[in-house]
Amino acid sequence: MANGDDIGSRVLAGHTLDPLLGELRRRGFRTLGPRIRDDAIVYDAIEATADLPRGFTDVQDAGHYRLVRRGDDALFGYTVGATPWKRFLHPPAEVLFRAERTPEGLRIVPAGSGAAPLAFIGVRACDVAAIRVQDRVLAHGATPDPGYAARRAALFIVAVDCAQAAATCFCTSQGTGPGATDGFDLALTELRTDDGFVLVARAGSARGADVLAALPSRPATGAELAAAAAVPAATAATITRHLPAAGLKAALQGALDHPQWDAVAERCLACGNCTQACPTCFCTGVADRTSADGATAERVRAWDSCFTAGFSYVHGGPVRHTTAARYRQWLTHKLAGWIDQFDESGCVGCGRCITWCPVGIDLTAEVAALRAAPAATPGVRDG
Repeated sequence: MANGDDIGSRVLAGHTLDPLLGELRRRGFRTLGPRIRDDAIVYDAIEATADLPRGFTDVQDAGHYRLVRRGDDALFGYTVGATPWKRFLHPPAEVLFRAERTPEGLRIVPAGSGAAPLAFIGVRACDVAAIRVQDRVLAHGATPDPGYAARRAALFIVAVDCAQAAATCFCTSQGTGPGATDGFDLALTELRTDDGFVLVARAGSARGADVLAALPSRPATGAELAAAAAVPAATAATITRHLPAAGLKAALQGALDHPQWDAVAERCLACGNCTQACPTCFCTGVADRTSADGATAERVRAWDSCFTAGFSYVHGGPVRHTTAARYRQWLTHKLAGWIDQFDESGCVGCGRCITWCPVGIDLTAEVAALRAAPAATPGVRDG
């Protein structure tokens, strides 16, 4: 079988992904990628290039998202989709097992999807990193999640280098973009030329090289390789938000009584949008549901959020009573406690939490305030 070094970088024939999508479906994959729905770019099932958001881009800022036309026919001329890829690997709701009452007694039916393997098309570098972060928790942790692990093992990733950054991006601070460097099967760079656009493809795995070898393509020229390498570098130079890494963990863990927690709580709605939009958050709750006739019952796991009062409920009430305490839990776990647990940050700098916060709370600005403002005034105290 070919590998990335054997086949080299190739230019796909035409400004189209139809051969790639067809080849992946021929191999049994369900192809998922960016498409427009409800005036936003989301990730969902795609079958042809025509399904992609050709000629559209997104304008993002704190609490702001708009879909606008670009004036050209770029296929990947946007930043990150509104919905994270995690919903396909770590579903918002999943049946863990089913119990059925039979004449012979109670029968337990374990969960088993039997679904087709997934192929993600158009995964940005920050989202490749986010999948790797969730791998540490759900696939390689002390108690792996079998559903996630099975879906992840079969996953085929087609990454795309970012040719533009949103105002909310800060991947450069986290070392997760804007160019894809590893963790993918194939990676694409969309290049503008005098005749329109071309797609430069490179393999990142033996499986990716095998797929690339089956596609109509030609070798990339030296000029095309240089231009492709320049795309993420140029994008990185436009990123304006930053998250200082040096000393951040210690600073946050030493600022648990900082007055800034109360200041941000005055604006925070505790709606949980940030955790739902985040590509790495993995918190869930479990509930049982029973049919009206009592013949069947299911145990269902669903996404939850540390911003809900019930998430930290123990006998007698929740551990974290206030919005300030819940925001502090989210931010310090994401940027500090995660490192203690998993040896890496839980943030990849995609900026979704900033864009999709209804009141425009900016994680990078809150971190700066926590590090710069005086900490002498007592702040949030409970849990």
